[in-house]
Amino acid sequence: MLIRFLRLFLGRQTLVALYNLLQSFRKKFRSLLPSMAIPEADQEQDKKVSGPVFDPSIPSIPISYPIKTLEELHSRAYFDSFHYPFNKSSVPLQSPSPPFPLPNRPRLLVCHDMQGGYVDDKWVQGGSNPDAYSIWHWYLMDVFVYFSHSLVTLPPPCWTNAAHRHGVKVLGTFITEWDEGRVISSKLLETEDSARLYAERLAELAAALGFDGWLINMEVKLDVMLIPNMKEFVDHLTRTMHSLVPGSLVIWYDSVTIDGDLDWQDKLTEKNKPFFDISDGIFINYTWKKDYPKLSAEVAGDRKFDVYMGIDVFGRNTYGGGQWTTNVALDVIKNDNVSAAIFAPGWVYETKQPPDFRTAQDRWWDLVENSWGAVQKYPRTLPFYSSFDQVFPPALTIIYVQGVGYHISVDGQQVTDASWNNISCQGFQALLKYVDDPKPDAIQVLVDFKQPSYNGGGNITFRGTLQDNAYFETRVFIGELLLGGEPLQVIYSVKSEGDSLLGLLLHFFSPLNDKKTVIAIAPWETDELSRKFNKAIVPGRVTDSEIEPGWVQYESKVAMNGQILREIRAVCHKTKGTTTMRSEQKAAAEGSEYLAVLGQILMNNSDHNSCLPPSTSWEVTAELVQWTASSSAAAADSEGSRAVSLKINWKLKDGNTAFAHSKYNVYVAKLGSSSVQYLGVAAVEAFYVSNLVVPSGVSSLKFIVQVCSNDGSSQKLDESPYFELDVEY
Repeated sequence: MLIRFLRLFLGRQTLVALYNLLQSFRKKFRSLLPSMAIPEADQEQDKKVSGPVFDPSIPSIPISYPIKTLEELHSRAYFDSFHYPFNKSSVPLQSPSPPFPLPNRPRLLVCHDMQGGYVDDKWVQGGSNPDAYSIWHWYLMDVFVYFSHSLVTLPPPCWTNAAHRHGVKVLGTFITEWDEGRVISSKLLETEDSARLYAERLAELAAALGFDGWLINMEVKLDVMLIPNMKEFVDHLTRTMHSLVPGSLVIWYDSVTIDGDLDWQDKLTEKNKPFFDISDGIFINYTWKKDYPKLSAEVAGDRKFDVYMGIDVFGRNTYGGGQWTTNVALDVIKNDNVSAAIFAPGWVYETKQPPDFRTAQDRWWDLVENSWGAVQKYPRTLPFYSSFDQVFPPALTIIYVQGVGYHISVDGQQVTDASWNNISCQGFQALLKYVDDPKPDAIQVLVDFKQPSYNGGGNITFRGTLQDNAYFETRVFIGELLLGGEPLQVIYSVKSEGDSLLGLLLHFFSPLNDKKTVIAIAPWETDELSRKFNKAIVPGRVTDSEIEPGWVQYESKVAMNGQILREIRAVCHKTKGTTTMRSEQKAAAEGSEYLAVLGQILMNNSDHNSCLPPSTSWEVTAELVQWTASSSAAAADSEGSRAVSLKINWKLKDGNTAFAHSKYNVYVAKLGSSSVQYLGVAAVEAFYVSNLVVPSGVSSLKFIVQVCSNDGSSQKLDESPYFELDVEY
């Protein structure tokens, strides 16, 4: 606990020296008091305080967790864990061209280190903390590393799913440190065969769980005789990863040298280059000097983009000071044409930067964007769908649900105001530009979880003052979508007040003649609109009785064969009202209130029809069913209530695993009761129900799996696959 606390303030070198000093004092103290022992009563009390020992083989609410010992890694015990199948990522890496090479330019790696890891993000099926830490600026990074100080840090699938959706690779961490780490390293590197075996174990884990490689941090002093086996470990891991996961990465951390010394070089040198030469890159320690990026580039030669200069956002002896001046280091790195590695961007969250997390987060990442620029583009492929969700919900008693944030909506209808989090279900995030200290009469653009949502709990809200017949436009997405011969179908949903109108601007580029074309899709028709843009289309309004009143869904088709969709922007407009009095004319000149909410955007081929597999094509089963007498407060007024825990599994009967789902919503109908209870969301074909209270009088349970497609569509509950379970009394 003390070491974890000190990490917030001390640099790594200082911390290692302090740790070694404390360890020597500890050993000396023990040698002076050899007979001293902890009383048995105190040992029992310690057990009670720490709680029951975690047994991964016992069914429980699925969690993500690390591998802490070399014995666990060697035995492959993780694959026997109850939690293993829930921890597989379900979203393949979105990339313009397999085998997913990194671009030949300076790259940005982000290393997430927070409170020892596995906090709110450990709950695979979602948590209940709406203020949990999250990242939504994926368009600024190429690689995401999940870091903790456990031996083998396995990324929770929520991070892999969200990152992959945005084209970002995800790495786990293998780390040895302190005295314990030296013992582990000696065993790991005991022979060439042992080095190869453990490399294969790590590669197997990454391939099975669906992430893209490893950060290797051997932060211990090694016997120089072990260095050849250390090189074999890194080389074999890199080659095995490339074989199992095309485009995967193994990144070496600048720590132990080729001489076996724990001597951070802070740049690429002849002492750490041998490890760089047999891996996919090196993460340079963050205490470098101004000329070190340039010197590292010279040593790296044509692999200079594989050098990632570290920046500690907490500012512990890092160049530029980190924190709100992180951009100082980024500017130097970018200027010297190497890559950057940002460590612990959760500083904004952990230190509670004012005025609130979301505002501070947007402001901090804006520094990164201004220095580095956007590196990811979407849409790249069709279908493309976003309802701007950033998190996702816990169990609730409702009828229809999809959601995120502080409420849940489906087809524009809000069905609950409960809160939640689940990064795994994060949709494509808008590339909204942060505005520092916006003027009160300007249009503010934000994801506002308190405003209505169309599908989920996200949206883009446009609020402020706009003069009659004036226009305001802002970036929503930066794309790289090449269109074919079929027209592009564009659907978007809006909820607005008064005469506030909202449209879309599509920016196209022709690779044949370098011509740029801007097409406005807007629900108003004016000569100015046609003059301002190359083409103006008034979209049709979709009539659907299931859409909540107040929401308007617009649909249009655009034929731009051979053109590349480069940008999607939103355009705000207010229609001109009839003003006869002087005061009304003055108000029109000064502007009036504007409010519009963008609920979703869907782009697809014009002939595409969402076709979800019928319920009869699915096989739904249950296992590990356990009934107990309910002790829940929810059952206090229902004598004889029962509680059930079980694992639900489902699969397509034809064995097809290529169906492009986005998620599965899981519900239960208690026969004898009129309500349908939402249990949660699953990213894989399994869901664990824990201690579900069943009131007396309910004879059977119907578990419903609502299939959701990646184009935003979902099955109706009465058309969804299900499994029935008789209640045992």
